[in-house]
Parts: sequence; C-alpha cells; structure tokens
Amino acid sequence: MDTITHTLFGLTTYGAINKKEKDKQTKRALLFTALAGSQAPDLDVVARITETGRVMDQMWHRGLTHSVFIAPIWALLIYLVVFLIWRKKDKMIFYLAFVNVLIHIGSDALNAWGTGLFEPVSSMRVTIGVIPIIDFVVWGIFLTAYIIKKLRKTIPTYMVWRVAWILVFIHVGAQASQGLIIHEEARSEYEQTTLTASFLPGHFTVLAKEGNEVLIYDQSLWSKQDEPAVIPSQEDEDLTPLFDENPRAEVLITWSPFVVVTNQDGKLGVYDPRFNRGGGPMLFEYIDISD
Repeated sequence: MDTITHTLFGLTTYGAINKKEKDKQTKRALLFTALAGSQAPDLDVVARITETGRVMDQMWHRGLTHSVFIAPIWALLIYLVVFLIWRKKDKMIFYLAFVNVLIHIGSDALNAWGTGLFEPVSSMRVTIGVIPIIDFVVWGIFLTAYIIKKLRKTIPTYMVWRVAWILVFIHVGAQASQGLIIHEEARSEYEQTTLTASFLPGHFTVLAKEGNEVLIYDQSLWSKQDEPAVIPSQEDEDLTPLFDENPRAEVLITWSPFVVVTNQDGKLGVYDPRFNRGGGPMLFEYIDISD
C-alpha cells in the first residue's frame, strides 16, 4: 500500500484503543507506537541494499523487512525505543506495534507488488492482487468515520474507529473472495495466471500466459471482457547475454509471476506486463543489441 494508507492504518488503530484510563505520556507513547509500527517495514528503502551489485528495488523492497518472521522483532524494537523515550512498560505498546506491522505486511501482500512474506525461509513473493495499491474505499471508510467522530460527540471515539475497521475488513474480505473466484477460473484455463485489482471495487485485470502469448482482460463476477489483449512473448530467445550484461533482468524474472520476452527495436529484454506507465512497460530490463 502507499505511505498515506499505512499512516491511516496507524492513526486509526491508535484511535480504536480505549485510552480513558491512560495518562498523557502513555497516550503519546501509543501514538508513536502505532505510527512507527505502520511504517517500520518500509525502512528497507533507506537501506538501499543491492542485488548483484546494483540496486534492485523490486526484490529488496518488501523483502525481509516485510516477513511475518521479522514482525515480532519490529515490535520489540519499537517497544524498546518507546521505553527509552517515555519509560513505559505497558504491554499494549508491544501488541499495538505488532498488530500494525502485521497490517502493513498483510495489506502489501494483498496487492500486485507483493511481499517476501516468508523470507528468509522462502524467497517466494506473495502477490495476491485483490486490492489496489491505493484503495479509495478504505480512504472513504476512514474519512466517513472521521466526520462521524466530529459530528457525533456522544459516541466514544474508539467505538467509531472500531466500526470503521470492521467495515475495512468486510471490504477486504469481499474483494479477496471475488478476486480468488476470478483467479481460480483463469487458472483452470491457462498455464500461468496472476491478478491485479482495479481502483473500482469488484473489478480486476487478469493476466495469463499460454505458450508464447500473454493475454490481458478485465473481469468482475458479473462481466468479462469479450476479447483479451494479446502480447506475443518470444520464449525461444536465448537470454544468456541479457543476464550477463544486465543482472537486474534475472532478478526481475525471479520477482515477477511471469514476464514478456521481447527482441525488437534493437533491444533484447524482459518486462512485467502487470505494470505500465505512459503506455510503456514500467519494469523493463534490457540490453542494446542494435550493434
């Protein structure tokens, strides 16, 4: 998810806590905890660790720092930082940090970019693709809750945010159910498939690879694009020169569910068909072979 959404997750989980019996310093500690937990996994972008000597954000970002095995370590680190600053030992601090880290990595796994959810045990990228990277429905739920909180002063604030979170889980559950049904249908027809969620709830883009072709079409439970877009993939190309000259290409193949292999316009390369920017592939690794 985007940084704004992760921040909203932190603020609203903090808001969902009944803090009536908490002192001012504890409230500050809890707010810091919620925000730190909601952002901590993305600290990998600061580290800028490299793949084969070159920065490869797709494999590093959302990698080890987004693992479920690292989540309790994040929570413990945040707990220690809070203790050093506020001298608080409230167990709620650890639990709030842990929950926010899990929400962060879980929501990231649900969109098309995926995460290294089980690193270092497995390098597999968990890419479910049932919610968009920016989910305006989630934003809308939180905005509505904020307005209600301001207008209905008699309703406890924590109750407003708890109801908002229930609605968020219902929305995510509905998206996941629809997406998985659509994905299972595609898997029964094609060799390789993956899914990306549209900004419009209940609508998805299905990408399938069959032989030397990648097919792309939009689908919901009640409608399906008649004719898919077809992209040829030159699967018989020898990619050894590409891997030798551009190690990022091999990393991209490892990271992506599948790629399109192309040899045209003097370029031998691979790209992930899920992502486009300005009409061209966003993740495209190639070498110039025009000479």
